[in-house]
Amino acid sequence: MGRLGRMDLPQQKTTSADLPASRLSLRGTVASVSCNDAYSFTKPTRDEITLVAGLGVAGDVHAGVTVRHRSRVAADPDQPNLRQVHLIRGELHDELREAGYEVPAGGLGENVTTTGIDLLALPVGTVLRFGPPPVRGVAPAAAATDPGQPTAVAERGETAAAGERGKMAAAGEQGETAGAAEPDETAAAAAVVAAAERVTLDAPTAEAVAVLAARLAADRSGGAGREATPDPRPAIIVTGLRNPCQQINNYRPGLLKRVLVREPDGTLNRRAGIMAVVLRGGPVRPGTEIHVELPPPPHRPLDRV
Repeated sequence: MGRLGRMDLPQQKTTSADLPASRLSLRGTVASVSCNDAYSFTKPTRDEITLVAGLGVAGDVHAGVTVRHRSRVAADPDQPNLRQVHLIRGELHDELREAGYEVPAGGLGENVTTTGIDLLALPVGTVLRFGPPPVRGVAPAAAATDPGQPTAVAERGETAAAGERGKMAAAGEQGETAGAAEPDETAAAAAVVAAAERVTLDAPTAEAVAVLAARLAADRSGGAGREATPDPRPAIIVTGLRNPCQQINNYRPGLLKRVLVREPDGTLNRRAGIMAVVLRGGPVRPGTEIHVELPPPPHRPLDRV
């Protein structure tokens, strides 16, 4: 794993490590999807986005194996990109609206707006899969005859994602480790771990990379209690929290204090969403089901990445 650098304190206050899995919502819905091919604080909503394994959202300015956010690039452009996909609870938008802040989907730069899942309570290494579970006992060819079947949708998504990987590699955006369209999507996501091994990491990033590496290894081997056949649905691995910055006040004056809260004990409560790395590519649309797969315990609470 990458070399360990400094540790920033205090860390995020969260209860995910202490919250029983039985109390976490394990299913939600995509409320909206967004992407932007240019640097901008907000991202316009789309009818559909395509996840690309190991990279992020196809056509999004923040897609890549190494960091793409401008502040991170300025600090160290070789750092691993643990922020390929940004998700925010739609419930946060509702809370902000009640407080007098009109923030639409994509307004805080997220790629996926969700409902029904307490994203901030998820532990590092949680897998979010998009779409209904595959129909067991149905051959892919049979499922493909019905466009509504999840296997058929997933196969179309994998084809599109593979094409996007090839395009981005040709454009030099994929990094030296994952240079070609890679049929093993877990290997494509592992390029992020490989990038981390070449640089010095701060403590939260190092911990997130270690959990990511373990999760990728489990997915490749089939994981305990899972079938050897990989789940074909688009999926991401949660890596950590967005670290809210002054740009939020530039967008809506006074909004930062609503999404970056200093608790009485001195810890920071970062509420501006979570970040993830793409495990498996494919399309994601509003209305798509989201299924939560928690990592094996002990669970690590989310920290900023």
